Amino acid sequence: MEEFFTMPEFQAAVTAIRRYTSLQPQVGLILGSGLNALAESVEDATKIPFRDIPHFPVSTVEGHEGRLVLGMLEGVPVVVMQGRAHYYEGYSMSRIGLPIRVMKLLGVELLIVTNASGGLNMTYRPGDVMIIRDHINLIGMAGLNPLRGPNLAEFGPRFPGMNEAYAPALRQLAQEIALRAGIPAHQGVYICLAGPSFETPADVRFLRLIGADAVGMSTVPEVITARHSGMRVLGLSGISNTLIGEEGAPPPNHEEVLAAGRILVPRLETIIRGVLRAL
Repeated sequence: MEEFFTMPEFQAAVTAIRRYTSLQPQVGLILGSGLNALAESVEDATKIPFRDIPHFPVSTVEGHEGRLVLGMLEGVPVVVMQGRAHYYEGYSMSRIGLPIRVMKLLGVELLIVTNASGGLNMTYRPGDVMIIRDHINLIGMAGLNPLRGPNLAEFGPRFPGMNEAYAPALRQLAQEIALRAGIPAHQGVYICLAGPSFETPADVRFLRLIGADAVGMSTVPEVITARHSGMRVLGLSGISNTLIGEEGAPPPNHEEVLAAGRILVPRLETIIRGVLRAL
């Protein structure tokens, strides 16, 4: 049976968070696989396990700490999801979107979402950063949309537009920061698959053919929920490996995702800190 959440359930999560801190966050961050270390940069941090927040999905994947961190970063009050939940873990799309709506009720107007992804564009190399220009919602096209069910008009309209899901001004700002810092960065299209199995060589060729530059198993449901709520969004993909799309090529694995994260954390932190300073 499908589950849908109502305003009292979102408010229950907010109330639980407010027992720990009165901070009014302006920016929300979601950290992907291997990128947990970014949360350690938050100053005067309050850390709340997801399991202590009503209705929150709990991360079960290695590389996802599963905590909400609230504090200051570059003088900006932030709330950071140190890890996330995925559809392949067994959660509904509604539950995956729940933390975003809770962020909105806490006061967040800007969401920065990060992920580790496989590079489909053959010019990308492990350790590169892809600033997400647009996405292909492949699992959403098959019906798995976080906005399915009764619309909550308190957050947004029944049919929200996705023409500029990723704010152009924020993308340009991130590109300029990366250029000044000497960080290899591209702007490209991210495609979301359900997972948890990695792609076959034929999958890779197909995804490249339809215009995707990087592939992962997250991010798009969160971005759709954020845009429905009127948030501006900046998306950053850390390229963990290059997908060849040929038989006999070494298969991707989660260990290389985590290893690439160690290279990507300082690069993503540089971009994120630069964006926050510019705010």
